[in-house]
Amino acid sequence: MSRGTSRTSGLKRIGRRSNNTSIKDFGSAMLYLFPALLIFSVFIFYPIVRTVYLSLFLTDRQRNPVEFIGLQNYIDMFLSEDFLSTLTATFLFVLYIVPATIFISLFLAVLAHVNLKGIKFYKVIYSSTLGVSVAASAMIFRYFYHPDLGLFNKILSFFNIGKIEWLIDPDWALFAIAIPTVWIHIGFNFIVLTGGLQNIPKELYESAQIDGAGWWRQLLNITIPQLSPILFFVTIILVIGSFQSFAQIDLLTGGGPSGATNLIVYSIYQDAFVRYNVGSASAQAIFLFVLIILITLLQFKFGEKRVHYQ
Repeated sequence: MSRGTSRTSGLKRIGRRSNNTSIKDFGSAMLYLFPALLIFSVFIFYPIVRTVYLSLFLTDRQRNPVEFIGLQNYIDMFLSEDFLSTLTATFLFVLYIVPATIFISLFLAVLAHVNLKGIKFYKVIYSSTLGVSVAASAMIFRYFYHPDLGLFNKILSFFNIGKIEWLIDPDWALFAIAIPTVWIHIGFNFIVLTGGLQNIPKELYESAQIDGAGWWRQLLNITIPQLSPILFFVTIILVIGSFQSFAQIDLLTGGGPSGATNLIVYSIYQDAFVRYNVGSASAQAIFLFVLIILITLLQFKFGEKRVHYQ
């Protein structure tokens, strides 16, 4: 056997050995990943596939598909004036929630970052909403919104302003739902932003003070740029969470009055579990899923350009 032939056969044996090793490594990796893949399949992948499937059918009151209608559920959804008003209310709700929550959380985080005696107590107070459930928060604000005994109308009457039917007036109901939602989200965002503030090098502020920069200039030129990755993160989380709001709507207004607070998640709930129209509810759920993905991608495309990574 020539030297070239033996070298070729040796390379083939090495190749077969490496292929066998790769197959064994892949098998070991899949064995370790199997529990996670099983959980994801049962609770995420299967529900998504099932929802897509049901969105193409008419269903009976037992939520079983009875007739294939293709994209008709989606067509009816976009032709429905009720759904368009629901979509408008949802976007308006998100516009209420996201800027207000970020502004208040950032303000409290900057305020708590000042080195004062007893500031740790205020940090606990500011972050306490993280430990309060959405249902409990809704019940607290339900009392605040009481037309006669509520705190908010008491304050208005003190300034000789007429009382507001917060949860009954269509002009105020969505705003009334937005207030407790902002309050619910403040705790998490405050903690995340406070952690980001603690990671900003103090030397940057010392150099700015030497250059004569005031508090506002330091905030705009140092604090916010250094916090931009965290602000970008909390914005994405807030947008997704705002689109998925449900419990406070169900407990405070039930989608009313006159559909003013009938946001898309509550509309899905109504179609699926009240009207038993699972096909329509599935179509709305898929639409919401795609909408959140598109908005998140747009945030990454346009928002990440302004993020200052250290």
